[in-house]
Amino acid sequence: MLVLAATPIGDPRDASARLVAELATADVIAAEDTRRTRRLCAALGVTPVGALLSYHEHNERAMTPELIDRLRTGERVLLVTDAGMPSVSDPGYRLVAAAVAADLPVTCAPGPSAVLMALALSGLPVDRFAFDGFLPRKPGERARVLAEAARERRTLVYFEAPHRTASTLAAMALAFGADRRAAVCRELTKTYEEVRRGPLCELAAWAEEGVLGEVTIVVAGFVPGAVDLPAALAQVQDLVHGGMRLKDACAEIGPPAGLSKKLLYDAVLAAR
Repeated sequence: MLVLAATPIGDPRDASARLVAELATADVIAAEDTRRTRRLCAALGVTPVGALLSYHEHNERAMTPELIDRLRTGERVLLVTDAGMPSVSDPGYRLVAAAVAADLPVTCAPGPSAVLMALALSGLPVDRFAFDGFLPRKPGERARVLAEAARERRTLVYFEAPHRTASTLAAMALAFGADRRAAVCRELTKTYEEVRRGPLCELAAWAEEGVLGEVTIVVAGFVPGAVDLPAALAQVQDLVHGGMRLKDACAEIGPPAGLSKKLLYDAVLAAR
């Protein structure tokens, strides 16, 4: 049996009882970083009885046949990564595909997920979403990928390195529109967990000061027929002239148009 097990994305207390049992009893533990897995085991008070093998992006092609052979002999192979679910922007897909092709049993011990946690905390629609992993590092390729996603109606989720977060948010503002709502979630479940919400232009400006830690970016989907800022301002003014409070008018017009309430509020005050 091949077991994919989700590991804590920060706080060891998020480890499931099933993960603890699998770490303690597996015949083989294939780990993205054996040192981090040993530290996790120590934090959980687990002493593995099986072999601890290194299985990462640089050796997974070579190691996969060995692990398949071990599965064929009846061993229980546990696959873990540094954080979260194996194969989700981490090693694992190749091994799962090989096990399925060999008609070997595969199961999963579910657990922490940065994608789902960021979605839940973002304040953006979660009924339909798409996870796009890491964007290309080269600006041109990144711009092309973002341009293709610009009219995606589902909420979008991305992973990003901290030192590239500012440039990525700036590229998103250019591709999706400066007012597109988004959330930057960093250091989830850790001591300095932080969620920043707002239009992409504001988040890009904030990130220019430097971002630390693991980063997940959530971006609102495209709204067909969304009004532009001048049209939204006119609608807000109409509601205010009709007797509605400015704050309430901005809340009614902004979100459906893909514009932040604060942006509209500040724009109205500036126009006055």
